[in-house]
Amino acid sequence: MSEVIIPIDTFNPVEFFGVNDSNLEVIRRNFPELKLVARGNEIKVIGDEKNIHVFSEKINRLIQHYQKFGSLTTDNVEHFLADKGGNGDKSSQIPAGEVLVFGQNGIMVRARTANQKKMVESSEKNDIVFAIGPAGTGKTYTAVALAVRALKNREIKRIILTRPAVEAGENLGFLPGDLKEKIDPYLRPLYDALYDMIQGEKVKSYIESGVIEVAPLAFMRGRTLDNAFVILDEAQNATENQLKMFLTRMGPSAKFIVTGDVTQIDLPRNQPSGLVQAIKILSNVKGIDFIYLDSQDVVRHRLVKEIIEAYNK
Repeated sequence: MSEVIIPIDTFNPVEFFGVNDSNLEVIRRNFPELKLVARGNEIKVIGDEKNIHVFSEKINRLIQHYQKFGSLTTDNVEHFLADKGGNGDKSSQIPAGEVLVFGQNGIMVRARTANQKKMVESSEKNDIVFAIGPAGTGKTYTAVALAVRALKNREIKRIILTRPAVEAGENLGFLPGDLKEKIDPYLRPLYDALYDMIQGEKVKSYIESGVIEVAPLAFMRGRTLDNAFVILDEAQNATENQLKMFLTRMGPSAKFIVTGDVTQIDLPRNQPSGLVQAIKILSNVKGIDFIYLDSQDVVRHRLVKEIIEAYNK
């Protein structure tokens, strides 16, 4: 038996070990053959020398991650302890369905459910993916994460995020402010996802330089969208002509993801949803895939899942 003491005196051990030692408990579960004693600013490790060596390498990667991002979540700990090698900061080296990108404060953005993982895998195989499902299933968030990963990996030159400017019972003309002020609230969920994954000042810089564009669907007309990762959100509120217009903007080196919830259509009653029609028209087109998410994919508050299931009944 060997014994090693690993110092962690360069930062707050409470933050490193987690609230109520939550991170430490994950570490212990992953190394049951070792005895770990956390005291003050150090960890005492007792066990086989070979196992201690592996543990030391893993814990040092956790320390480096904490020092770089200033935080350490249980997700971070699970990921680094499960990883068999390589640089944990490079999301491009993580298998599909795992970490897509490291967001603000080192938070890992990843596909968390089976259907979200299908979205990731489908996007890697197809140039157009429709992700269809109820609120809270991570459709938009996963799509934005894929776009950010592609940008960071230099697979594309820009990200374009768009939505129809249609909301339940409201009219843009009655909202105060200029056109941008009227439209921005409708695009807020897209901004929120971006700010989770990219530093705030960097997002602003990307938007000012055109690397990231967030705009209403109507602004896509007449354009060719190439070398870009393009996301159409809330596609159930696009008309057939609008959705056809959008899809035919696609350039040779573009990726498209279309997200929507066919149970929350806010178009006038006599106006059919372009998304519903696209499901029927495009289902057999090669290179276009449809991923369906359901209440089992909900990643918001547990009540969201129960609400969706109640309405479905």
